Formats: sequence, structure tokens, C-alpha cells
Amino acid sequence: MVRSLWSGATGMLAQQTAVDVISNNIANVNTAGFKTSQMEFKSLLYQELQAKTTSANGDTKPIDSQVGLGVRNSSITTIFTQGAFLEAGSDSAFAIGGEGLFGVRLRDGSTGYTRNGDFHFGITTQGLELTDSNGNAVLDTKGNPIRLNGDYTTSKVSISGDGELYYPNEEGQPESLNIRIGLWQFNNPAGLEKMDGSLYKETAASGRPLNEADNNTLSKSKVVQGYLEGSNVQLADEMVNLIIAQRAYEANSRVITTSDTMMQQANQLKQ
Repeated sequence: MVRSLWSGATGMLAQQTAVDVISNNIANVNTAGFKTSQMEFKSLLYQELQAKTTSANGDTKPIDSQVGLGVRNSSITTIFTQGAFLEAGSDSAFAIGGEGLFGVRLRDGSTGYTRNGDFHFGITTQGLELTDSNGNAVLDTKGNPIRLNGDYTTSKVSISGDGELYYPNEEGQPESLNIRIGLWQFNNPAGLEKMDGSLYKETAASGRPLNEADNNTLSKSKVVQGYLEGSNVQLADEMVNLIIAQRAYEANSRVITTSDTMMQQANQLKQ
């Protein structure tokens, strides 16, 4: 009877975590570059009530008797499907079509990766620098911050599909600035460490970052200027998952209530 109490309790805890994950997905439905998360469950240890034995006739029973001890969360997986392109109304906003990620230089000097292309040009002592909304420098294909040294009007800077920066010459014809926005891929993007601001960091599970500029085996991504990639959260799916998690939570709560009632009735048998 105690096993049923603990099994119900583990189910309630697991479903509470599921509701937390779903709630975070719904909260970020309008966050540019956000990737939805999905919770995975796994069963706990099984307790053996009866080992494989023989019957009265000497025949071996083919199966033993085991009972599970509940459930727990095994992982929270990030789903890196393509989000819809949303018009941003900014010349320094970029969306990625494909599997690539932008690279940014974080405050501690490490590199972060993101699908959120809401970038801005800021004035620094070294010229105009392309940064994300948190002020982190956007990196080029060589891993260096993207800076424009000279007299440039940022609204005239254009980007080609492969991320190359162009600026019009005296005749108004676009000329390459020999600067290209860096794009990186990972063998296992679901293994990336999540950070705030739609940022990710490399881990042992994700593998090393693969630079699209010098890796011909990768399927190249496309950069689209003036657009942002919206969240890939499907609100209808999340609402259905929320209802399922709520009903599962209620069911596990009922398991505890039923077990408590049965124990109470067993205690009253003596009376």
C-alpha cells in the first residue's frame, strides 16, 4: 500500500515539472528565436515480488512478478525546428533559414550561440559594432566581432543570403565589405546548454561548433535581412499538453487519496 502512495507522489512531481516546461513554452510564444522544450519521462526501479519459480507440476513459470515504483523526469529536450519569419522593420534584423546559429561574444569572453537575430549597430571607440539586444558582439566567420571602421550609414548596409555585408559605392552599386556573419551548426543541438535571452552554450553533449564557412559537408543556411525568426512554439499543442498534464496530475492525486482510504479501512477492520 505504501508503494502506491509513493508512486502517486512521484507522478504528481513529474507532472508538475511538465506543467512548468509547458508554461515556459507558452510564456515565450512571442520570443524571437525561442525553441520549444519537451519533457521526457522514465519509470523508476522495479521491485521484484516473486522470482521465476516452478508450478506444482514442476513446470517453470515463464515470467516473474515485478511492480514499478513510479516515474521521474529523464530529460527536457529542446526541439530545433524552424520558426516562422516575421517582418521586423529593421535593417539590422536577421533571420536564419536552415540549421545554423549566430555566434556572439559573451561578457566572460566565451562564445554564445543564438537564433535570435535582433541585432543593432552600436558606436564604440573602434567604430560601429554589430551587437545583439544584450550588447554582446556578433561574430564573423573567423570568430571576430563585426566592426565597420569608417564613415558608414548603417541603414545602407545590406546582407546577402550567405551573410556577406555590402555597402553602396559612389555609383550606388553594392560592394562587399569583406565581412561575413558567422553561422555555426552542432551535431547534437539538443545537447546545448540553455541560457537566458535565447542563448546557448557549447557542451560535451552538443559536440564542437561546426563553422559553415569552412565546412563543405554542411547544408548551408540562408540569412534573410529585415526579418526575425519567431518562436516555434505551437500554442494549440501546448494547450493540449497542458490539459493532459493537469489530468495526469489529478489522476495521481486520486491514487494517493484512494490508497489512503484503503489504509484507513484496513485500520478500521479491528474495530
